[in-house]
Amino acid sequence: MLTILGFAMIATFLVLIMLKKMSPIAALVLIPALFCVFVGKGAKLGDYVIDGVSSLAPTAAMLMFAIVYFGVMIDVGLFDPIVRGILKFCKADPLRIVVGTALLAAIVSLDGDGSTTFMITVSAMYPLYKRLKMSLVVMTGVAAMANGVMNTLPWGGPTARAATALKLDASEIFVPMIPALAVGLLFVFVLSYVLGRRERTRLGVLTLDEVLVEENVREKVAQTETVLVGAGGSGTDKGAAPAAGSGAAAALGDDDESDDGFQGLDPNRATLRPKLYWFNALLTVTLLTAMIMEWLPIPVLFLLGAALALTVNFPHIPDQRARLAAHADNVLNVSGMVFAAAVFTGVLQGTGMVEHMAKWMVGVIPEGMGPHMALVTGVLSLPLTYFMSNDGFYFGVLPVLAEAGAAHGVTPLEMARASLVGQPLHMSSPLVPAVYVLVGMAKVEFGDHTRFVVKWAALTCLVILGAGLLFGII
Repeated sequence: MLTILGFAMIATFLVLIMLKKMSPIAALVLIPALFCVFVGKGAKLGDYVIDGVSSLAPTAAMLMFAIVYFGVMIDVGLFDPIVRGILKFCKADPLRIVVGTALLAAIVSLDGDGSTTFMITVSAMYPLYKRLKMSLVVMTGVAAMANGVMNTLPWGGPTARAATALKLDASEIFVPMIPALAVGLLFVFVLSYVLGRRERTRLGVLTLDEVLVEENVREKVAQTETVLVGAGGSGTDKGAAPAAGSGAAAALGDDDESDDGFQGLDPNRATLRPKLYWFNALLTVTLLTAMIMEWLPIPVLFLLGAALALTVNFPHIPDQRARLAAHADNVLNVSGMVFAAAVFTGVLQGTGMVEHMAKWMVGVIPEGMGPHMALVTGVLSLPLTYFMSNDGFYFGVLPVLAEAGAAHGVTPLEMARASLVGQPLHMSSPLVPAVYVLVGMAKVEFGDHTRFVVKWAALTCLVILGAGLLFGII
């Protein structure tokens, strides 16, 4: 019964958010609460929620201060050279921009933290997508897949969990997997090329000068509208201004959000701190190094980094308050998602749904598939790491699968490597806090992102699995 209810709860959640019948926050809270009552454990809902919140509180704190930190770095102009460099390289070509998104996400993913990767990637690429009216779900999908492949780095989390669960050395798991993961990353680049060609076909190719001229024309049209409407002249003038402005805006394909997010490229914005550029760059490098070296817990590092960045760049308290207020929307949205996800995971684990679902999936494996348990594990890693946390899969399910595989001569190393296959899909799971940073900063509906990315991410996982089998790694 718990197995059926567990799958029903997940399916209900996904259907409602993909059809946009409920917001993700509401769905993450109300649906598990309702199913907790169906299970007959409504009296323990409070305990489950508190347990879930307690486990995710450090993640929420990390995201809150990480958003503030990188938001301040964007304000002061740390990433402006990156944005300008990418814009110059891409030459306003949608194909190059999509491939550049995948490349940037893969490079930044070397720090092992998905939230940081998405904040930097979206900060750099969002203005380009908006300026050229490209599909934002292409950006979020490509970034999530590239990060998912790179998330298998030993310091990224899944490899360390698999090594811990099966008592193996992380390097013995990861190093032999490099060829298969390289094929997976190459596939992401090829897919980015295909999606980029699709965007190029839809939008065409502009030169950089054409894009900048178009932006200047928009600004002049807006200024003209303001002057004419505010002049208070004759009725003829008042009537003519909206028509002229509307026509020009329509010819340029303008919309109400055309300039949304472009302040990050404004070379004259008041928040720029060019004299502190190298201090901010050194602070960011030091922060990322400290994360990789694990000198302090990540939430503590970002808390200290955000406080230091605010104090040095904006020494006056009113300016600090203004920066915090400017990023409050993102902070509230992402931290709210994390705490709402805590309800979902708390109910899944507290009621025993996860355990029953895992046992059922292991139990339905045919006896004849025993010698091929590595392949089975690779396939199962797609849905299981999507519908549950990495902790739940690697510490709860993988040991059971590994024990079944050992009975048929499949080594724990093969099982551990196969368990990494599902990570490109896992990074878009509704239970991964970082994905809410991605869609929140990109201003993309989570349901739209899910509909777009699931099929491509699953295909990427299967490519990695196929490469692993071909190379004899799995």
